[in-house]
Amino acid sequence: MKGIDIEKIKRVATEAAIEAGLYAIGRMNEPREISYKSGANDLVTDVDKKCESIIIERIKNNFPSHSILAEESGEHDKDKECFWVIDPLDGTTNYAHGFPVFCISIAFMFEGEEKFGVVYDPNRDEFFTAEKGKGAFLNNREIRVSKTKDVQSSLVATGFAYNVEGKVANLPYLTKVLQFSQAVRRAGSAAIDLCYVACGRFDGFWEFKLKPWDTAAAQLIVKEAGGKVTLLDNTPFDIFTEEIVATNGIIHEEFINKLTC
Repeated sequence: MKGIDIEKIKRVATEAAIEAGLYAIGRMNEPREISYKSGANDLVTDVDKKCESIIIERIKNNFPSHSILAEESGEHDKDKECFWVIDPLDGTTNYAHGFPVFCISIAFMFEGEEKFGVVYDPNRDEFFTAEKGKGAFLNNREIRVSKTKDVQSSLVATGFAYNVEGKVANLPYLTKVLQFSQAVRRAGSAAIDLCYVACGRFDGFWEFKLKPWDTAAAQLIVKEAGGKVTLLDNTPFDIFTEEIVATNGIIHEEFINKLTC
């Protein structure tokens, strides 16, 4: 990338994710301030905000002209060519209850394309990374998606939107998948679910009403691990769309066909 120091970007993202993750773990057993955003199920804690400030400070200190889109503070709009997308604590509800499934997610985009992503799970000290065209890694070991050949043998994952008033859009799909897959898991962190597709723990994942920070880093990790990521109609995925289907690639067509039949 002309004019972009990708090695420095990777280093800054890595250091920021680790610092924020260690801060979150350090606060796990301490009292937390909890407030609400769009509704009673949409939490934010003081730890989310502190993790975000840690990450943004590192980015701004090293790349003061870059744009940043962060879950809690919104968009810091400067240089659209170089663009960071941050989820300081994916799995906030889990974190607020002491359920150890949450992570830090950071993605770097250049000219509208994801170039590097990191997802750090401090509970298991698992560090997922991917650079465009260079493969995907877990703790510096290259990872690949599973080789599961059919949906009936697949372990898949999903999630639900915070706003559950009225009809829950995902329930009809969940009912279908429960019948045609081996099993479904719902852990509460889209970024971790996607990384588990990347390393073969899950064979597929789908969800609706997601935000760019939920998927920006992890979907790149899936693709670099050999998986496939699309919308529900099998058209190309974009982080600014709200739905996602990610699989090992082998089951992708069958999975979408069964989801939408």
